[in-house]
Amino acid sequence: MTNVKFQMTNEGELFKIYSDDLLEWNKKFNLTAIIAPEEIKTKHFEDSLSLLKAIDLTDQSVIDIGAGAGFPGVPLKIKCPDIKLTLVEATKKKVEFLEHLVEALNLKDVEVIWGRAEEVAKDKREQYDIAVSRAVAELSTLSEWCLPFVKVGGLFVAYKTSNTESEIKKAEKAIEALGGKIKEIKRLEVGIIKRSLIIIEKKAPTPARFPRRPGIAKKRPL
Repeated sequence: MTNVKFQMTNEGELFKIYSDDLLEWNKKFNLTAIIAPEEIKTKHFEDSLSLLKAIDLTDQSVIDIGAGAGFPGVPLKIKCPDIKLTLVEATKKKVEFLEHLVEALNLKDVEVIWGRAEEVAKDKREQYDIAVSRAVAELSTLSEWCLPFVKVGGLFVAYKTSNTESEIKKAEKAIEALGGKIKEIKRLEVGIIKRSLIIIEKKAPTPARFPRRPGIAKKRPL
């Protein structure tokens, strides 16, 4: 198991602004349960950046589904400024924070979309090299939300906990039906967090009937 530890040097100022603004906005809106700056660094920033131990993001188009307060997409953009990033979030207050953050950090080539993945997919279908999600949902549900956005030959990466075997097994048929195939499971340690990155390759176009209408993927996983 690889241990992840990042030295935030050139990007340090941006991460400091991010952390400070996250805590300030969190006083008004529920953005994170983690409020100690050192824990934000490890459990949000370094955890988000663990993807870079698994894949190269150089010049990639990336979409973060269920971006919340910006994890993992914004830390990845800070570390890899040449990526084109889209953040999709269904909660309006979180979208307002993301829009503020993009401006405060002066991030270029970042699009923030207020909406549910099932609806956004109508306009953004198969446009991205990589989809990522750190959202709390079953892998089969995440795959239905995320794989429709990925180009054939691209990747969907789900951030999961270390104990994923049964979840992966249950999701295999769903992933195949959506045009994907599990390529690799990268296991990492981020501080005290044991992280599994489920890397799924898009092998074929996702059938037009997916994703189903909002709420169905979670209520009735494939």
